[in-house]
Amino acid sequence: MVTEIRTFNTLKDISEYILDQSTSYRSIFDDYSQWLGSLLRSCEGDHKNDEWYQKSAALQKNLKAPAAKKGPEPKNAGKNGKGKTQESSVWVQAGNVMLSSTEQGQVEILFEVIEKINLKIQEFEKFKATIQQLERIGLGKTVTYNVLIEDDIPKKIVIKTKGSTNTDGGFRFATELSVPAIINEFNTE
Repeated sequence: MVTEIRTFNTLKDISEYILDQSTSYRSIFDDYSQWLGSLLRSCEGDHKNDEWYQKSAALQKNLKAPAAKKGPEPKNAGKNGKGKTQESSVWVQAGNVMLSSTEQGQVEILFEVIEKINLKIQEFEKFKATIQQLERIGLGKTVTYNVLIEDDIPKKIVIKTKGSTNTDGGFRFATELSVPAIINEFNTE
C-alpha cells in the first residue's frame, strides 16, 4: 500500500488525476475480465460439472462493467462451497503465501483482483462527486489542495491558502551588485 500526499493547484487538476486513475483502473478491470472469461472458457471441458466452475461462470457473466458488480459475492466465487476441506486441497500454505497450481485457484485470484479494482473505481466515483460539490461551492483560486492518497485512492484534502503571490510560492530573484573600486596608486602628497 502506497501512501502519499500530493499537492494540486486547482480542483481541475484533481479532477484530471481522478479521471486518469479511473480510466487506468477501468482498463485493468477489462483486461482481467477478459482473462477470466478466457480461462473459464478453456476450463469448460474439464470442469463443466464442477460446482466451483458453475458458480464462477455464472458470476463472470454478470461482470459487464465495474459499476454492475456489487457486493462481496466474488470473494467466494471460485470456492466450492464445501468449506475449508475443499479450500485446503486447492491452496497450500508456504510461509506467508498461499500457493495453488489449479485452475480454480487462478479463477479465485482473478475474481479477487477484479473485486478490489471495482472497489477502487467506486471510490474514485465517490471522490469525483465530492470534487464536483467543491467546484459548485466555488473555492477560490488562491488555495492549494494537499490530498492524502492511500493505495491510489484520495482519502482526505487539506485546503491551504496560498498567501500573497509576491512572497509565498513564487520565485524571488535576489542579487547583489558589486563594482570593483578604482585605486589611485599615485601619491599626491
